[in-house]
Amino acid sequence: MQNRVDPTGNIIDTNARGLWMGNRGQLHDHTTQILRPFKLKAWLICVLQFKDRRRKVMSPGLYTELFFLDEATAFAAGHRPCCECRRADHYRFKRYWLTGNPAYGFTENTGIKNIDDVVHKERINNRGDKVTFLANIDDLPAGTFIFVDEEPYLVAAPCLYHWTALGYDARLPLPKNKMVTVLTPRSVVNTFCAGYLPQMSIEAVEPNAC
Repeated sequence: MQNRVDPTGNIIDTNARGLWMGNRGQLHDHTTQILRPFKLKAWLICVLQFKDRRRKVMSPGLYTELFFLDEATAFAAGHRPCCECRRADHYRFKRYWLTGNPAYGFTENTGIKNIDDVVHKERINNRGDKVTFLANIDDLPAGTFIFVDEEPYLVAAPCLYHWTALGYDARLPLPKNKMVTVLTPRSVVNTFCAGYLPQMSIEAVEPNAC
């Protein structure tokens, strides 16, 4: 089914499985075809199992289940932890987001909708295109995705890890003092800088030095 999400936020068709589920509202029709990239501004990252609930994937009239290789991929696409099935992570994310983005003047009493509104503008524009920005790679924390020759790579010092739907399949040495195109939304990068470390599925890559 077309329900796997890549680091650019595109929903792709692949047999590969993921460690996390999420949603953006109901995106599919009764034939399981994707009709739209999102319906809600709250793009969530959920666990695969919660309270013994069972769902048939892409059931008519229900939200579209989306799947991610790892949490870093989900964040790059513009998602954030769900408040229901990941309550502790949700509030941890919010706390670090507030610390990393003081310019917005938000407080602990600010609703998550306000943060969703900010992230939404950072992940997709009015034409439906992925929003990116330029930054010095020296300033990017672990868990951030960048483009290298139009391919998504994960920053995790001392390496860059090449993303594929099946997992990370190659590494490059982390360059120094280089301007790069960043896929992860800017305020989420600030959240990582403040202390939120996303789960990254890089353990399967050979641990030798880059």
